[in-house]
Amino acid sequence: MFQTFSGSTRRPRQVNLGGRKSHVFGSPGTGAGSQAALDRAQQERMQRQREREILSATRTLQRVWRGHSSRQKVSAWLRNEWDTVEKQSGTSLAEVATTPYASEAESLAQLQKILRFASIRSEDDLARIQHYGQRQIASVQTLGNPTREPWPLVYLRLQKMILTILERRTNAGKTDWSDYAPFMTILNLLVRQIPAETSQNAPRFYRTLSLVVASVFSTLVQHTGAATPPIEGRDPLKLIVETVVMPLKHVTSYTLNAYEAFGCIFMTIPRLSTETTSLSQHFRDLLAESINYKLLANSIATVFKSSGIFAYAELAGESARLRLLSSFIYFHRYAHNFHSPEAYTAHHDFVTVVSVLLNSLPNSIIEGLTTDTDRPADVTSAPPSGPINEFLQEQIMSLVNQESVGSLLSNSSRSAADTSEGDKVEEARQLSNYALALLRFFPRRGDEIRMWLYLGPTNTTSSHVSGNMPAIRFFWDATKQSSIFITIFRDSRAAIGLLKPKREGSSAGGFTSWEPPTSLTQQTPRTDDEWRVILVFLELYTFVLKVMDDEEFFSACPASSSAVSTSTVTRDNALPLAEVKDLTTFLKNLGFTLYFNASDITTSEDRAPNPTGLSFFRAQNNLEPEPEKKTEPSVGGVAGLSLDYVKGLVTGLLRMLYERDSRRKFLPPNHWLMTSRFDMTGFIPAVVEEEESRHKIEEEDAEDVELDGEEDIDDTPQLIGTSRTQHQRRLERIQRQQRKASRRRYLQAVAPRLEILQNMPFFIPFTTRVQIFREFVNLDMTKRRGSADPEMWRIRLMHRPDGTHQFERHHAKIRREHEFEDAFNQFYPLGQGLKEPIQITFVDQFDTAEAGIDGGGVTKEFLTSVTNRAFMPSDTVDLFVENDQHLLYPNPSAIEEHQEILKQLKVPERSPEARAYMQEILQRYEFLGRIIGKCLYEGILIDINFAPFFLRKWALTGGTGSAPKESGYRPTLNELRDLDEGLYQGLHQLKNYTGDVEDFSLNFTVTDNVVTDHTTKATRAITKELKPGGSNIPVTNQNRLVYISYMARHRLQNQPYLQTSAFLRGLSSMIQPSWLSMFNHSELQTLISGTSSSVDIEDLRRNTLYGGTYVIGDDGLEHPTVQLFWQVMHSFSDDERRAVLKFVTSTPRAPLLGFATLNPRFSIRDAGSDQERLPSTSTCVNLLKLPMYRDEKTLKEKLLYSAFSGAGFDLS
Repeated sequence: MFQTFSGSTRRPRQVNLGGRKSHVFGSPGTGAGSQAALDRAQQERMQRQREREILSATRTLQRVWRGHSSRQKVSAWLRNEWDTVEKQSGTSLAEVATTPYASEAESLAQLQKILRFASIRSEDDLARIQHYGQRQIASVQTLGNPTREPWPLVYLRLQKMILTILERRTNAGKTDWSDYAPFMTILNLLVRQIPAETSQNAPRFYRTLSLVVASVFSTLVQHTGAATPPIEGRDPLKLIVETVVMPLKHVTSYTLNAYEAFGCIFMTIPRLSTETTSLSQHFRDLLAESINYKLLANSIATVFKSSGIFAYAELAGESARLRLLSSFIYFHRYAHNFHSPEAYTAHHDFVTVVSVLLNSLPNSIIEGLTTDTDRPADVTSAPPSGPINEFLQEQIMSLVNQESVGSLLSNSSRSAADTSEGDKVEEARQLSNYALALLRFFPRRGDEIRMWLYLGPTNTTSSHVSGNMPAIRFFWDATKQSSIFITIFRDSRAAIGLLKPKREGSSAGGFTSWEPPTSLTQQTPRTDDEWRVILVFLELYTFVLKVMDDEEFFSACPASSSAVSTSTVTRDNALPLAEVKDLTTFLKNLGFTLYFNASDITTSEDRAPNPTGLSFFRAQNNLEPEPEKKTEPSVGGVAGLSLDYVKGLVTGLLRMLYERDSRRKFLPPNHWLMTSRFDMTGFIPAVVEEEESRHKIEEEDAEDVELDGEEDIDDTPQLIGTSRTQHQRRLERIQRQQRKASRRRYLQAVAPRLEILQNMPFFIPFTTRVQIFREFVNLDMTKRRGSADPEMWRIRLMHRPDGTHQFERHHAKIRREHEFEDAFNQFYPLGQGLKEPIQITFVDQFDTAEAGIDGGGVTKEFLTSVTNRAFMPSDTVDLFVENDQHLLYPNPSAIEEHQEILKQLKVPERSPEARAYMQEILQRYEFLGRIIGKCLYEGILIDINFAPFFLRKWALTGGTGSAPKESGYRPTLNELRDLDEGLYQGLHQLKNYTGDVEDFSLNFTVTDNVVTDHTTKATRAITKELKPGGSNIPVTNQNRLVYISYMARHRLQNQPYLQTSAFLRGLSSMIQPSWLSMFNHSELQTLISGTSSSVDIEDLRRNTLYGGTYVIGDDGLEHPTVQLFWQVMHSFSDDERRAVLKFVTSTPRAPLLGFATLNPRFSIRDAGSDQERLPSTSTCVNLLKLPMYRDEKTLKEKLLYSAFSGAGFDLS
């Protein structure tokens, strides 16, 4: 049954109101229906509407024409009346009128008439305006200034007319001064008469004057300073300047409005910031001499605070803001006669204006103007980008000087007793904004800026501020009172909301290289100010820790007792340890959130362009695809400071504090751990999974890099029909770059534990990190070999066609006493292939193979012998040398000493032979790095101890973390103690010297002593400059910290750079740098040579294997001799136990995770029953061959004799 059945069989009635038949075969309607009537009515209505509109338009035209005709008649009548009055004065329009009006009423009547009939398009009317202006000037001189009503109003109307005339002439391209002079003279008169009204109309007034100056400035040379100025008897430049500054000189209720418009409009004109020519300089000086720089700074600062930097359209461009900044600085310097740079930062309005303008500019504008102190002298910087000229450069660079930066806090209220804490905090926010702007804008001079802030005012300017607290404590007090610090200190999760950017995404408008953040265009919230204070404090405290030794760090007293006469500046800047604890808690929470919750903080990137649409084939798309508008990333609205910058700052400071705590404990146990934020039960498998994801991403990156290398786009003209292909290749390259960035963001999101381990590993217990390290190694072994078992790799290799060749490449004959040379010659070509199992055969001087146990192929004896030989002192140039604590580090002068050998052999320095020789030296360092990496890779302990400063480079150099630059190796004064105790003491005394450092006659040079004859130990002194021109820069009390920093950098980083880089290159080929970044220097030493804790005999006993007669039988009892051995081991002191352990395993230290992880396992087998025989060992397999002694005394004597005599493999 149909669903629509209603119970009635009757067909429903159909009604058609359209006037047409509904039957498909019916004829169409004839127009007689209702629809046709409706159509006709609508058409008639539209026709009537058109007629009404035509009628209305006709009336409007008639009305306008009647009005125009009437006005023209009235204007003509007024013009005749005006001309009649002027003719009575006896002067014509063609002549210069010098006759004043007879009365004020006559002058007013003539002015009112001319305002009614004058047309700015009529040259005759323009002549009448000039004529009136000339007579009015004479009238003012005769009758005085009219001030009563309605003069101000009519003067204002005339002024607007003059401004319009000047604007039309600039738009017409007129450049001759004679076209402007008469009207500028009249404008000058009007500004004198109505300064308040002019100030109210200041934006238009200064915009017009800006156009005039831009149009005529190039032609002013022929008029300015002439013996007989041709126009109006006035010097054109002085007339312009007088007109410009007149609203600024007369103090009215609108004077600040005039200063605001003058600064934001007129000071942005290019002519005011051109090269230092005589005319431009004279123009600037005239303006600077006439203005009040305090009112100028106050007005600009006020508008920036209230309406933002883009309140005026003239400030939309980077070039305009740069010109405003330069002119503003120049006027400020001029007011202080260019001799008081400390006065720059004495005015808070100056600080506000400069900081806002600096933050609104990309630091690439000034990139080429400063010297990169971290860059070698032979590396040149890129040329400066942007509209930089000599004048702009001079003004901006004047901000970076010791007096200006050092005096930033000199006039603050930080020591005033009557100042509230809230006022001090607010002041700290303002000053931190300026300091952070300088650090951001001048990154290459960051250390100097930090040092000047740290030192404070110089001796010549600090007499009145001697009671002020140090800068560190000033900003620290403001930091710990901020809501951000308090919130993150209590809960690390709260940092997510405080770090999220306020504006997500950006419009896809026209391309610009940089756009300031939203905080510059809107009112800056309180949170942004607090971030600035925190970041400035972190910057300063990081710098202080670089020059502060441990004694000064731990001698900090409470802030209330800081006035100690014997304390140094550095000690005054030290924080009490209790407050350092609070700081580390804050940094821990902030750093953890930055890495672990990175995906919650960062915003998603825009999608890649789609090249598959039809628009791809349009003609205009043959060009490069238009990049999307970029916004410089910011943290909390702080311009130009990205999340990576904050990550690096926090990471670097946390590492430095952790190192202090590692050397001398001052924080509670487990203070650094953040295990409560992890699920530690599944932590290790999760990290391994993240590492596998990282490997996949790196492989994809490597594929894209290969494609980029293969497809170098050729921009030369192509054949017809190939442009589409070229465009497609460009799009593919862009998409590969976007995929790479997307993969990195993905890794950041899916591998937060790896990010923590690589940047802040001390959040995780050391034993857990060691287990993760071994898991990473096993994962790599499985990928390379198919299994961690070396025998399985050999079996698979046997079935390969090139198996024999591979076996030969992994086999070496090693001569005793030539282990390193033979290993280098035979294994260096392997590269990363050294990770695979190797086969070693030791031979004597007759090339006869030694008898011995190989231990399955991974020959521990070979690795220990090679390392011992490589680090053993010799009669030639050593690869490594020892410090006073017998800790090893690369020979800093090795390269220079080898160059001396080449000179003695008369080999040209740049010859192929010399290059090959030096290349081989670096290859030896690289190979030694591979050998150490092989030991770590195989888990073999070696008795080698490296200097701490050298080990720090392993973990912090070449990493792939989010902030490798900031968390990378930073040489400090403390680390010099590990290199040269004498040099450390000398620099320490220099830093704390209370007299004049110049008495020592030091300069920024360093002298390296290079051994020229290793037989006689003769040396030659080589003097190098620590910075360009260093021989001409004396060391003073003000720059001695920079000198100390440069000296530490040279000794610890620059001098051994080639050797260290080659070693780390070899090490990284065996062990991923990201794996090493999980450990600090002491932990790395533990990985290399084992733990320094006492030897656990019971743990060793549980994990010992027995062979021969000593195999434990079914009864489960040990052999009597074995029982005696363990009794003797228990009776030994820890030093004697270590001696036995080194005798068997070649290292005196136990593995960190216990003897169960010793590879190979500790083993004991019988060696006969001769009671006079000494115990012997096979250290390659950690085997002790112990004769079956019958009594404890004999076993003890024989074992100690063998252990301390150094006998081993040779006795077997």
